[in-house]
Order: sequence, then structure tokens, then C-alpha cells
Amino acid sequence: MLKGVILAGGLGTRLYPSTKNISKHLLQVGNEPMVFHSIKQLTFSGIKDILIVTNPAHIDDFKDVVGTGSQLCCKISYQIQQDAKGIAHALALAEDFAKRERIVVLLGDNIFESTIQTYIDDYNKQKHGARVVVKKVIDPERYGVANIKENKIISIEEKPENPHSSYAVIGLYFYDSEVFDIIRTIKPSSRGELEITSVNNVYIKQGKLEYSFLQGEWVDAGTHESLAIAHEMLLNRKE
Repeated sequence: MLKGVILAGGLGTRLYPSTKNISKHLLQVGNEPMVFHSIKQLTFSGIKDILIVTNPAHIDDFKDVVGTGSQLCCKISYQIQQDAKGIAHALALAEDFAKRERIVVLLGDNIFESTIQTYIDDYNKQKHGARVVVKKVIDPERYGVANIKENKIISIEEKPENPHSSYAVIGLYFYDSEVFDIIRTIKPSSRGELEITSVNNVYIKQGKLEYSFLQGEWVDAGTHESLAIAHEMLLNRKE
């Protein structure tokens, strides 16, 4: 059974001053706090054991708003990321929670028009390794970019100035228990962070990374403009 991990750290500086006193993941998107979207994506797909990783400044707010998860028909655990040292650094904090089980990882500011059930089904059919989800975008330089050749991802480049393709690796990842051993082997990037792209490239070298194409719309709600788009998308979504 897959477990769920929602990464909801960071300082939300691109959304300042809205995030001066609150985590961006607790801002309202649609009719409810942003993090509820990620939680419901998981619970709708049958994943009821969920870890939220956030920073020390916001942990109490998350516990006030989300609580134990009982109101959302799930069990919520929490872990604190003391310093913002990258997605892979945050994910490493989920090792004890995962208990060698496979995990689905959501970046808490990624909003999806449709359910993620299809990609969970894809991963459940996969015997080992990792899976990412890619989407063609007009601004790939903002993301990890997948270089796809002969229906295989041969590399992923983090925020490249001259992208090999227009396929962004979005904030939805699937990993087996080896991910934590891999994180221990990677080195910080030039930004001083442990990049999830570095983790994914290790899986590529091992021949253990698969991918799915995202169907429907998706928003990385990390700016004022994209937050407004996500808000409208969820308000207009047909259940």
C-alpha cells in the first residue's frame, strides 16, 4: 500500500506579503486551504496514511488547520524541516514514516485539475524504481526538464537556460524504498540544495525511472499570478 508525503515547507517569498504570517500552503485556493487539495488527491485515491513536511514557523498552524486528518478521513503525521535545503532534503525526513513502503510525493503548491488516480495506477503496475509525471509547458526553464528519447527519459536537467525539451517534471513523484539510500549519496547543487532532479537522475542511470504524461491542467501555485489561476481552476472544476 502506498503512503503519501506532502512537502509543504519553504518560505513562500514569491507570494509575499500574503505569506508574511502564513504558509502559502494554507492560503485559500478554491473553497479551502491549498494543502486540502493535496490531501484530498491522496485520500480520493485510497491513500489514507499521510505525512506533511513543513518548517518550524508553520507547524502549529498546520496542526490547527489540518489536525490529525480525521475531518478528511485520513491519518496525518508531521515532520519539521528545520532549514530549506531542497526537495530531496525534505523528502529524506519521511524515511521513518515510510517504513520501507513505497510512497507518492506531492509538492503542496501543485494543483491538479483532475485526479491523480491514473498515475497511481501506473505506479502500482511498476515492479520497482521510481516514476515521474511530465507536462509540456511554455516555460520549461522554470522546472526540471525531461530529455525524452525513444520513449525513455535519458536525463533530467534542473532549470536549464537552454532546455532540451518542453517537458517539465511536475511536483508529483513515486518512489520505492531505495530513494532514501539514494538521497544519502547525492551532493548539494550550486544553490546549496539537495535537488530531487539529482535523485531522479540516479534512478535513470539505474534504468529504474518510468514516466507518465499528465492529462488535464496543472498549476504550480507559487506566484500571485499562478495562485489566481489555481483558484479559478478549482472553483470552476466539475466534481
